[in-house]
Amino acid sequence: MSELARGRLAIKYIFFEMLPSFFLGVIVFVSILLLFQALRLTEFVLVHGGELTSVLSIMLYLTISFLPVILPMSLLFAVLLTYGRLSSDSEIVAMKALGLSVRHFVLPAAFLALLTALLSAQTSFYLAPWGNRQFELMISDISKMKASATIREGVFSEGFFKLVVYANEVDSENGKLKNVFIYDERDRKSPITIIAKDGLLVKTKDTTGQGANLKLSKGSMHKTNDAAYTKIDFETYEVKLFDPAKKRTKKKTFPSFTIDEVKKQLKKKDLSEKKRVRFEIEYHRRWALSIACLIFGLIGVSMGINPNKRSGKSNGLVLSIGLIVAYWILYAAGESLAKGGSLPTYIAIWLANGSFAIATILSYRPHLKQD
Repeated sequence: MSELARGRLAIKYIFFEMLPSFFLGVIVFVSILLLFQALRLTEFVLVHGGELTSVLSIMLYLTISFLPVILPMSLLFAVLLTYGRLSSDSEIVAMKALGLSVRHFVLPAAFLALLTALLSAQTSFYLAPWGNRQFELMISDISKMKASATIREGVFSEGFFKLVVYANEVDSENGKLKNVFIYDERDRKSPITIIAKDGLLVKTKDTTGQGANLKLSKGSMHKTNDAAYTKIDFETYEVKLFDPAKKRTKKKTFPSFTIDEVKKQLKKKDLSEKKRVRFEIEYHRRWALSIACLIFGLIGVSMGINPNKRSGKSNGLVLSIGLIVAYWILYAAGESLAKGGSLPTYIAIWLANGSFAIATILSYRPHLKQD
C-alpha cells in the first residue's frame, strides 16, 4: 500500500472520528448557554405568563443567535478530544511509524475547520441576526400582551405604555385593578389624570392584530391645558394602551443587523462616533469568529498530538475549556479597548485571533523538528 493510500485512509478515519465529538460539542455548549438564560426564561414564564410553545420558540431563536459562538468552540472541543484520544491510545505513534507526517494529521482537522468557518460565517452574517431579531420581537410582543405583569401593588409604575399607573390592589392573573390612579402625558400639551375605583385589562383583536385596553369604571378624568381645567365623571371609560394598527416595530439592537445592513450603516456620513464604533465591532467580530474556526482547528491538532499525553478525553476536555476561556478573555479585553477608543477597532477585535495565531505557529515547531 502506497504512502498516499495510507495517508488517505488515515485522513478519512480521523475526519469521521471528529464528527460525533463536534455534534456533541454543539449540544453541550448550547445547553450551557441556555442554562445561563434559565433565570430569564423562568421570569418570562412566571411574570409574563409565557406558554410552552412560546418558551420553545424563544429557546430556538436563542440557539440560532448563539451559533456563531458555539461553532468554533465545538470545533476546538472535537479536535482536542479526537486527537487526544488518538495520542492516549498510541494511534498517533503507530501512524507515524507507518510514515505519516504532521501534514497528514493536520489535513482532516483543517478540512473540518474550513467547513465550520464557512458555516459560522453564514450564521454570523445572516442567520444569527435573524434569530436575535425574532427573539427581540417575540419578547416585546408578549410583554405588551401581558400588560398587568408590569404593574405592582402600591407602587407608581412608570413606562407602562408611556403612562404612570398606581393601584392599591392588582390581580395579575385576571388583569383586575382596584383604586386606580393614572397620569397620561402622551399628549404633552394636554396631560390627563384619571382616578377610578376599578380597572380591567382586556385584550382586543382585529384584522391588524392584537391590542390592549384598560377598561375603567366609577371614576373621574381631569384634563388641563394652558387655557382651562376640565373634570369629567364617568361610569365606564376605556384607555387604549396598545393599538395594533399603530404598532411600532421594536428598534433593532446591534447583533440583529445582518452583515449587509452593518456595511450600509457604516457608509452613513451622519452616523455618530459611538454608533460607528459599535457597528465596526459587529463587522469585525463576525469575521473574527469565522476565522477563529481555522485557528482553533490547527492549534487543536498541535496540542492533541502531544506524545506525552496519556489522559485522553478528560485532558482534551479540560484543555478545550481552558483555551476557550483564554480566547474570550482576550476578545473581551479587545472589545473593551475598542469601545473606549484606546485601540482602533480592527486591531482590538482581532487581538484574540492574532494572539492565538502566533501561539499556533509556535506550537508546531517541536512537531516539525520531529518530522
